[in-house]
Amino acid sequence: MCRAKNDVSSGGRHDEPLLAETLVQFHGQPIFAVFAETREIARRAARKAKITYKDLPHFTDIDASLENGEPLVTPGMVLQRGDAEVEMDVAPRRLTGTMRIGGQEHFYLEGHIAMAVPGEDDEVTVWSSTQHPSEIQHIVSHILQVPSNAVTVQVRRMGGGFGGKETQGNQFAALCAIAAKKLKRAVKIRPDRDEDMVATGKRHDFRVDYELGFDEEGRIHAVDATYAARCGFSSDLSGPVTDRALFHADSSYFYPHVKLASKPLKTHTVSNTAFRGFGGPQGMLGAERFIEEIAYAVGKDPLDIRKLNFYGETGSGRTTTPYHQEVEDNIIARVVEELETSSDYRARREAIVAFNRTSPVLRKGIALTPVKFGISFTMTAFNQAGALVHVYNDGSIHLNHGGTEMGQGLYTKVAQVIADTFQVDISRVKITATTTGKVPNTSATAASSGTDLNGMAALDAARQIKERLIKFAAEKWNVTEQDIAFLPNRIRIGAEEIAFNDLVRQAYFARVQLSAAGFYKTPKIHWDRAAGRGTPFYYFAYGASCSEVTIDTLTGEYMMERTDILHDVGKSLNPAIDIGQIEGGFVQGMGWLTTEELWWDGKGRLRTHAPSTYKIPLASDRPKIFNVKLAEWSENAEPTIGRSKAVGEPPFMLANSVLEALSMAVASVADYKVCPRLDAPATPERVLMAVERLKKV
Repeated sequence: MCRAKNDVSSGGRHDEPLLAETLVQFHGQPIFAVFAETREIARRAARKAKITYKDLPHFTDIDASLENGEPLVTPGMVLQRGDAEVEMDVAPRRLTGTMRIGGQEHFYLEGHIAMAVPGEDDEVTVWSSTQHPSEIQHIVSHILQVPSNAVTVQVRRMGGGFGGKETQGNQFAALCAIAAKKLKRAVKIRPDRDEDMVATGKRHDFRVDYELGFDEEGRIHAVDATYAARCGFSSDLSGPVTDRALFHADSSYFYPHVKLASKPLKTHTVSNTAFRGFGGPQGMLGAERFIEEIAYAVGKDPLDIRKLNFYGETGSGRTTTPYHQEVEDNIIARVVEELETSSDYRARREAIVAFNRTSPVLRKGIALTPVKFGISFTMTAFNQAGALVHVYNDGSIHLNHGGTEMGQGLYTKVAQVIADTFQVDISRVKITATTTGKVPNTSATAASSGTDLNGMAALDAARQIKERLIKFAAEKWNVTEQDIAFLPNRIRIGAEEIAFNDLVRQAYFARVQLSAAGFYKTPKIHWDRAAGRGTPFYYFAYGASCSEVTIDTLTGEYMMERTDILHDVGKSLNPAIDIGQIEGGFVQGMGWLTTEELWWDGKGRLRTHAPSTYKIPLASDRPKIFNVKLAEWSENAEPTIGRSKAVGEPPFMLANSVLEALSMAVASVADYKVCPRLDAPATPERVLMAVERLKKV
């Protein structure tokens, strides 16, 4: 007998069953599971099931949800500063519009997978490809109705995550655990790519309805915008995702008077979830549309409108966000200015305008867009981390922390922190698999906070041990602690030098504790959602990108000609890793805005559920010229690990320049007189339709 609760909801709203019982809420929702000796037998058995359905009224997209009473999966949020309504009425110019922003499949190379092994009494050990081992632990203990100490979850590494393994692994781990306890044997589950894509959540698609008030110079006076999101059948993380969309609806721009509202809409589709940027990209893309609309309305270069509306320096009166946080570390103007010069933006834009005048079929576009991305979980409690460090008496070091490795280089960066603290070779540091049995109550490796949180926790543990070693050496050699210095693989004690492992061995025989648990919590942050004000972010990461494209006005096809990026990672811990994250983030963002289109039919069936129908970028799709540079002069104003900045999510939004460049190329058809209002993803079909629409103007 195995008692189990039919609930794997992550947000505490109890709206997501493990298996549907009498009500199926989206096409592809799991209703039963078959376990067998082999995967092939299980699949054949599953196909023999006979299920009787009765169709119910349903709506699968944002428009239909709005037309059916606007049901919400979780309450929306409003951010407000000043009086947008009054200022809109007196603004010299105003306009309204709508932008549609598509979703995105994570397409991690390794799909979801989980294995469970039963232990003594209530115990079970779960291996899961997850970004959030503690949530898997909580879900499994909840569903099995056992305490959390009976469940151990381990993660060695993932073959990619991008947010898709923050909550979506819950159902697979829970099914494994139930079967393992029931059958009293090890159980593994691995859905194939089609099943994975149909049954797991995506990036939220949005509809942004906006009204803008501005003057003849292009300076924004007021913004009133509503962000409606397709959330799916349950809440999952849709509340925080739509909140973050509002937090980034300003992008890098100051709105003197603003009202922003979110609508996390219920639809009869798979429940959407976290994806790199977590709503931020959708919010920022809307802001770039606002700038584009104003630029075409006043007849100016969009870059000039961007620069005119940037947040100002401290004391300028232009530093307060719509959520009432002060932007104190603003370097966006310098980043954009440097990239504008290094990319030769002005001369290239003039050359492109000249080219477009004489080219009947091929048209070019160029755009330079900024990035300002807030770093921290907006749920304040999640901004904490733990780490465990052991120094063995041979001088080798064992590190375990709550972060998970999914290819982003987290383990390498945290190992660097330990090696630097003790001044030893990184080869001495061994990081073992993330496990709830060593570091408990961890937050998800998400929100670009993996290094910030876990690096600081590891540093805390290492410093404790280092201080003990210094105290021991000072007493044993009768010197002051100031006379002790850690050098590469050795320690100077007064006039004497000793190898690191020799000091450790002597400390062991003197019964010095060589193990420590570290902890870190992000300071300064707080957030009052009901009031819509606070300081949800510890700091901001900045960047800018300049992209050039060529489109074929007869087919809508396009080529990425060149991209230049200047990105702020503070004082980089590992430039090679950071540049790799920037390149990968840009290409993934480019895919979201161009070729990656999710399409459901009228019955709510996902039709783009395989590589044959869902098109992620190929290596050949990258820009022909791709220049990436770090802002080496930057360092974090806050005391983060090594004064570095997060680099996981911010680069994703550098791809906004691609959509804006495509938009300029399309606008050339009507001599740049009309904003093309190009929605995302800008597939060749959408580009062609926009071209044909502007030809009629």
